[in-house]
Amino acid sequence: MSRTDDDTWDITESVGATALSVARARAVETDAERPLYTDPYAHFFVERATAEGWRSPFLDEDPVRAQAMAAYIASRTKFFDDFFTTAGANGVDQAVILAAGLDTRAWRLPWIDRSTVYEIDQPKVLEFKERVLAEHRARPAARYAAVAVDLRHDWPTALRQAGFDPSTPTAWSAEGLLPYLPTAAQDALFEQIDAFSARGSHLSVEAFGEVFYSAEQLARRQERMAQVRRAAAEAGGPELPDVTRLWYLEARTDVAQWLTERGWEVSTIAAVDLMAHYQRPAPDGLEDPVPDTVLIDARKQ
Repeated sequence: MSRTDDDTWDITESVGATALSVARARAVETDAERPLYTDPYAHFFVERATAEGWRSPFLDEDPVRAQAMAAYIASRTKFFDDFFTTAGANGVDQAVILAAGLDTRAWRLPWIDRSTVYEIDQPKVLEFKERVLAEHRARPAARYAAVAVDLRHDWPTALRQAGFDPSTPTAWSAEGLLPYLPTAAQDALFEQIDAFSARGSHLSVEAFGEVFYSAEQLARRQERMAQVRRAAAEAGGPELPDVTRLWYLEARTDVAQWLTERGWEVSTIAAVDLMAHYQRPAPDGLEDPVPDTVLIDARKQ
């Protein structure tokens, strides 16, 4: 399950399976009494994958910690939803969702007229999503283009070939992505986004802080994951993957500072403050209840 330079995956494998876990969290939020958003498609993905033998690595996790992560994912999802609707209200009708996974914003958000949504991810992930949505006769709310390419490869060329226009302001999102990229690939990604962003473009990023990449926090996560895996094995369940082995834990560029230095107007909010804003605070008394992240909303001047 460790990463390699040119590794690939299906939706139930490696990084692909993390998209299913996030879809499961969106399904839970959709069923909440007062949901921050509704995603009518999230259940479809989980049901199909479960029927094909998938098992969430978080089903046996401590319920309080699982509650904290669910609150974090709900708040993060709502933040990016609001980002795209705000960009549309400002007349931006071209969007690129990087490492889209099982994101369904192209189907469930109120896009302005003539909007185009480009989704970039690995081929098998996008194929699974297309198959499940087709089974349920889901229709996108904007012009939709799937761009099946790894972000470590020449994705700008693939994006242009799909019809992307770099002279038009674009709304870009990088959600749940950066730890799965090596540092060099992350730096190249933002260089390419900047080069492809016309004036007036918007960019939203889930940026991870130094604490997330630290050896101390990694050790704590690995111990908690080991406990979950042991509990699943003792209960006779299938072997659960160690998701901590999917990350590249390397020193990173400060994304907000990098964007500011290149003429982007940047605003940030820490994860715990975002959760408080959406009235989804993490339970008290937990060590490292949610990832050490900052949510970035930037506009190119």
